[in-house]
Amino acid sequence: MFDRFDPATAWRLGMALKEAAEAQSAAVAIDISAQGRPLFHVALPGTSADNHEWIRRKRNVVLRFLRSSGAAGLQFALEGADPVSKYGLPTQDYAAVGGSFPLTVPGASVIGAVTVSGLLPWQDHALIVQTLARFLDRDVSDIGIVPG
Repeated sequence: MFDRFDPATAWRLGMALKEAAEAQSAAVAIDISAQGRPLFHVALPGTSADNHEWIRRKRNVVLRFLRSSGAAGLQFALEGADPVSKYGLPTQDYAAVGGSFPLTVPGASVIGAVTVSGLLPWQDHALIVQTLARFLDRDVSDIGIVPG
């Protein structure tokens, strides 16, 4: 949870994610959107148009289920279901895999999402969680699960 989230915050978080990705030589696309508008977007060398589609699909899961796309995917797996069979949501618009995380502020539900695409889904997820922990000066376990 952020105390507040505005375009300047999105820029700083986006740059922190970009720098973390570059430190790993990760070919990823990064997107931060809030309240229906893009606030930060970058596609590092080695990405393709497919990454932008994965971003859209992962972000749709966050905005629909108000939790990380990875957590939603785990819940579906535990239930033996998926967004198509359980909710009739088309796979071309929803990807319940790691890589998108909800943005929240006090007094509001999810206002947007930060999304990464280009690595394996749980690596996308881990990049976000680790960067958010550093950005918010919190312990990683306070932010979310990072697979080992």
